[in-house]
Amino acid sequence: MTDTAPDSLIPYDEIVQEALRGVVSRVLLQVESAGGVLPGDHHFYITFKTGAPGVDIPTHLKERFPDEMTIVLQNKFWDLVVEAERFSVGLSFNQLPAKLVVPFSAITAFVDPAVDFGLQFQAHGTEPEYADEVEEAPENPGADDGSNVVSIDFSRKK
Repeated sequence: MTDTAPDSLIPYDEIVQEALRGVVSRVLLQVESAGGVLPGDHHFYITFKTGAPGVDIPTHLKERFPDEMTIVLQNKFWDLVVEAERFSVGLSFNQLPAKLVVPFSAITAFVDPAVDFGLQFQAHGTEPEYADEVEEAPENPGADDGSNVVSIDFSRKK
């Protein structure tokens, strides 16, 4: 008997990541249907890969954040539109309005600090096909104190 697990023929990693992105989509849909009003003290930090396929942000933001950026949906955002595969939102950067289009597949983190909830995952297309070892998930502030943070790292052994 061997100590290594056989390769799965079921893409569990993709299924779980799709489900996690569904959480983000559903939360944003609730905010959209409430007219863009966040309930209570809820606010969201959304981190995404700026170079991922389908991301559409102004050139000056792409130049400033060539790899990844985090946006905050709290008080000053507008025109939140949630679609099956992406969302778009208006935000102000240094008093310049901008429209951002972000596919859910580009998101690497979603945090609602008001309730100590967070999700982290790989953006589609950024994970190596195979890894020699399973890498440690990035450290999360508060992750060791029982907070509601789910880290996903689906590296596969050869």
